Amino acid sequence: MTLTQDRRATLLATAALFADVDATGMDRIAERAVEVEFAADHVIARQGEIGTGFFVIVSGGVRVVRDGAVIANLGPGDFFGELSILDGQPRVAQVIADGPTTCLALASWDFEAVVREEPAVALAVMRELARRLRGLTEGPHH
Repeated sequence: MTLTQDRRATLLATAALFADVDATGMDRIAERAVEVEFAADHVIARQGEIGTGFFVIVSGGVRVVRDGAVIANLGPGDFFGELSILDGQPRVAQVIADGPTTCLALASWDFEAVVREEPAVALAVMRELARRLRGLTEGPHH
């Protein structure tokens, strides 16, 4: 499957991480995103390794494994690898294709270039990460 830039932008926009990114920002991200296909059981990301890519699932699915236990199953529109491209630290889990899986991938250096070109992208991503952090830290007692 070969995706046009417009289709890549549309697919990337389904990822919650980019929920607040405007059309110009999405076009910049889509310009740099590449389509990658993985066979069943291919290890896409390894726990403990430094990650250099962020992925949005286009078709298929993956399982997220931490210390040998499956902690999540992800499908089209879901994403992974965002923490490693932001902080450069080792990946906290392994991600394995459940079957044939197609993703849009964005390398950390490409993400950084987009942020430099379109500062609004950085603000949108920070807002989504803040929402996620707030959801994890605010309990019923707050």
